[in-house]
Amino acid sequence: MWATRYMILWFMIFLTLALAILASGHVVSWWWAAAPLALSMIGVRDIVQRRHAVLRNYPLMGHFRFLFEAIRPEIRQYFFEGENDGAPFTRKKRSVVYQRAKADVDSRPFGTELDVKLAGYEWIGHSLSPTRIASHDFRVVVGEGLAQPYAMSVFNVSAMSFGSLSSNAIRALNQGAKKGNFAHDTGEGSISTYHREFGGDLVWQIASGYFGCRHPDGSFDEEKFAVQANAPQVKMIEVKLSQGAKPGHGGVLPAAKITPEISATRGIPMGVDCISPAVHSSFSSPIGLLQFIEKLRTLSGGKPTGIKLCVGHPWEFFGIAKAMLETNIVPDFITVDGAEGGTGAAPLEFTDHVGMPLQEGLLMVHNTLVGIGMRDRVKIGASGKIITAFDVARTLALGADWCNSARGFMFALGCIQSQSCHTDRCPTGVATQNPTRARALVVPDKAERVYRFHQSTLHALQELVQAAGLPHTSALRPFHIVHRINDHEIQLLSEMLKYLEPGDLITGNYRYQVYEKYWPIARAESFHPEIGSSFH
Repeated sequence: MWATRYMILWFMIFLTLALAILASGHVVSWWWAAAPLALSMIGVRDIVQRRHAVLRNYPLMGHFRFLFEAIRPEIRQYFFEGENDGAPFTRKKRSVVYQRAKADVDSRPFGTELDVKLAGYEWIGHSLSPTRIASHDFRVVVGEGLAQPYAMSVFNVSAMSFGSLSSNAIRALNQGAKKGNFAHDTGEGSISTYHREFGGDLVWQIASGYFGCRHPDGSFDEEKFAVQANAPQVKMIEVKLSQGAKPGHGGVLPAAKITPEISATRGIPMGVDCISPAVHSSFSSPIGLLQFIEKLRTLSGGKPTGIKLCVGHPWEFFGIAKAMLETNIVPDFITVDGAEGGTGAAPLEFTDHVGMPLQEGLLMVHNTLVGIGMRDRVKIGASGKIITAFDVARTLALGADWCNSARGFMFALGCIQSQSCHTDRCPTGVATQNPTRARALVVPDKAERVYRFHQSTLHALQELVQAAGLPHTSALRPFHIVHRINDHEIQLLSEMLKYLEPGDLITGNYRYQVYEKYWPIARAESFHPEIGSSFH
């Protein structure tokens, strides 16, 4: 008990006794002994408690460990983090969003801080004959030939639900989307009054919980869906199969977190845990999925209807492609979410080790559609750590038609990457249902920042496309992006990555191992493969 680690506790005990003696002799007030007495009692409690071994061995001193551990992220971020440090987003990328959202100068002096000789460094090839593009309002038409096609901006707000984000965050995002004429994905939590307030374009996401269009037992309700889907503000319908943050997981919103507003928005009862199943109850096969898409397209009055997924087993998506060929029912769009996406909190194993990253998932979806001769009928959106104009340009070059960003627009709202989204203690009022915290987010100011971030990013994209000598973002191709292999070798993405030719999968020209192994065993009538000698 006389070890050095106990010295602070013994000092506090002796100090308490000394001050008590002085106080009894009216030399000092009894109040002088209060603080060391309290610390002594804490120290004794530390020794006898059984939960923390550190405190049993280091009474009083052990509390400094917990204090420093609690403020470690802030200390690192504010004092030690370099411009190219920080995860999941570097300080430089966060800063460029803040600067563009605030209309501050976003130029960088004195050259790049990146190591251009480092493996993985990339750049876009420029032309000696740059183009002049009249506007940075780049768009792609989704659902051509339908009753209500939609001219989609190439940069939009990705799926984030009311419930995950605060009411003021939803209002600011939608007001910014309205001003900039770009789309705001509702996320699976359905359409709240805050989505409707400013009238910004909505992509209504329908997930396995069918929130906003469900029967009391959680099954899909056609009548409720039709009422909401036919609202002029809803431009597209997105069936969510999985998301990058936790593909294949499902989720639970505890009863304690269900407010009357969330209850009304989602169509769920108060006082009962809200379950988001891992699978849909409306279909169980690729053909069933396409028939469900056709039903939603009809019920919505001919609005573009598609799917969102983080790609998992290759044969499952190949099964969807085979179902397209068999039924001639084609989704108007597919949104590919990379495993690096993640506004939703998830177990560590899912965050780090489940789901296909965006590059590989996007390539598989693009290649498969090309291989079955349907790439021109299906538009592709992409999301997953897309922040800057170069991120957008690179993703479009890989095969996407447009990009979505979640965390980018969260930064525009004021998010500081405190990574406390799941605690309901968001310091900026973005990801919380605490009304006092949400009140800190001033809607008109943040809506303007959302709008400016979108406009500034598209302006930077315009300058990149012009520098490459191209007329539109749709002209971006893999050969426009250069990738460093090592300090003395570079390759164009078109040389480094694998691409199919139109109709390859129909003619059996598989080209690459993933198609050779898994295309033959994929089935339109089931997500499960046809097990055979080629499956191993």
